[in-house]
Amino acid sequence: MTKDELSAWALSNGWQELGGFISLVRPTKPSEAIVRMVFKTTVVQLEIRKPSGKWDKVKSESFDKIVYDDDAELPRGIGLTTISGLTRLMQDNKDRLAFSKFSGKS
Repeated sequence: MTKDELSAWALSNGWQELGGFISLVRPTKPSEAIVRMVFKTTVVQLEIRKPSGKWDKVKSESFDKIVYDDDAELPRGIGLTTISGLTRLMQDNKDRLAFSKFSGKS
């Protein structure tokens, strides 16, 4: 996958741009990112925020080693499957973004 393909997938699946990164936010604090993708020139890093507020790198992988899995509907190779509850968090974020469009809030 390319950076643009990965970004497009993420933004269509509940991720949002926050602080210059593609991020998932806490359901209870929609202004605070909990998971983010950090795009470098040739690699993408998946990071998760620890309770202390420090970002912990889950995995870093080059774009050419990341492939989209049609069955799981997730990019494989970046470590998305290693974060428990990620699918639920993505759905919560996607729902919140969809409902915010109806209420006029972002």
